Amino acid sequence: MPTFEVKTAQRTYPSVVERGLLQNIRRFIPRNTGKVFIITTEEVWRLHGKRIAGQIAANEHFVLTLPEGEENKRFSWVETLAEKMMEHGADKTSLVIGFGGGIVADVSGFLASIFMRGIPTIQIPTTLLAQVDAAVGGKTGVNLTSGKNLIGTYHHPVAVLTDPDVLSTLPPREYRAGLFEIIKCGIIRDASLFDLLESAAQKILDQDPTCVDQIVSAAVGIKAEVVSADERESDLRRILNFGHTVGHAMEAETGYVRYVHGEAVAWGMLAATRLAELLNVLVSPEADRIRSLVCRYGPLPQASDLNPDRLVDRLAKDKKTVGGNVHFVLPTRIGEVKIFAGQDMSIVREAIVDTLQARS
Repeated sequence: MPTFEVKTAQRTYPSVVERGLLQNIRRFIPRNTGKVFIITTEEVWRLHGKRIAGQIAANEHFVLTLPEGEENKRFSWVETLAEKMMEHGADKTSLVIGFGGGIVADVSGFLASIFMRGIPTIQIPTTLLAQVDAAVGGKTGVNLTSGKNLIGTYHHPVAVLTDPDVLSTLPPREYRAGLFEIIKCGIIRDASLFDLLESAAQKILDQDPTCVDQIVSAAVGIKAEVVSADERESDLRRILNFGHTVGHAMEAETGYVRYVHGEAVAWGMLAATRLAELLNVLVSPEADRIRSLVCRYGPLPQASDLNPDRLVDRLAKDKKTVGGNVHFVLPTRIGEVKIFAGQDMSIVREAIVDTLQARS
């Protein structure tokens, strides 16, 4: 299976996609590593902990658990975990392993970035969403009540180790949530990936290993390429935010409990696609293909009860808003997107209303 190299000013590191990789992580632990702290959830450790415990037996190690749920991606848990590390004698030689989904990746990476001003981390993502998005690229962070990921850092891991075997234990909803992020990759960068998601939809939903390995590798490769070209989201990397502007607003508006992140991104992609139509930058046949594919991998939790005006208000607090101008990543054709700022917010509201009403 492929290894993708992520090249940044901070470090160059491998993002490896390989079935059975959990049984072979030892070679990625840096020399002279001291104590190892595994940040995970009780469920992930119950399902997969034995598969990596033997790999780190040579190091004194501790398993620290984080509760499930986006509502727990907060500063308070970072402090709690840091205190536990200190109780177990953590120091600058320690290593943090993020072993879980996107929340674990964000929190463990953030913890490693600020603990003693920065210690190494390895990411081992166990959800499809984390494998193709959160674990790759060095973004870390926690939420505020005001919005998602408003506090964070860039802290690249020494390796990202992706084992598609672990996806077999995911609940169907969590698996589909990750597929929406892969659809995003096809829309923004790879029309052939989009075509595969259309033609092999049932095989992908059934977790056919060949198809899963192909789409995961394609998405990881896109993320690695974009991050290497634009580490800190000054230009190209912003395309990875397709669907996230409205999606983040929907997550915040519902207290981070209604939607799995990928589901909110799916709603955001639908809204962005409709906005692109209204702005005449995307032709309707292309928009219809996007909508059809997103809905093929549903269902999505309902959103018709959300107040469009409140969602529009939340857009102003998005971390991608600069100088009061909300930035939208909009498709101009399948496989290509552009960034638009300073749009008439009445048109944005219309796009949101149309999207919510069309699937009420």
